[in-house]
Amino acid sequence: MAKLSLEEVETIAELAKLTLTDEEKAMFQEQLSAILDYAEMLQQVDTTGIPPTASAIPLKNVMRADEVRLSLDNEDALFNAPEAEAGSFKVRAVLD
Repeated sequence: MAKLSLEEVETIAELAKLTLTDEEKAMFQEQLSAILDYAEMLQQVDTTGIPPTASAIPLKNVMRADEVRLSLDNEDALFNAPEAEAGSFKVRAVLD
C-alpha cells in the first residue's frame, strides 16, 4: 500500500519546513499513501461525456444590481474629514 518511501516523506517535510519524529514520518507515510491511492482510484472513473466545470453546484450572483442614485455632495462628504484640501480628502503619503 505504501506508495511513498520514508525518503519522499522526509523530502515533503523538508519542503514544508516541518520537523517530524520517526513516528510522525511513519504516520504521514501511511496517510499520504492512502491519499494517493484514493486519487488513483478517482483517475479510473469514466468521465466521458461530462463537461468540465468550475463548480458542482449552480451559482448565481447574490449582489444587487447597480443603480444610479444621488450621493453626498462634496461639502457633506468632507464634513467630518480630519483634513481636506481643494475639495478632496487630504492624507499623508504612505510609502513602504
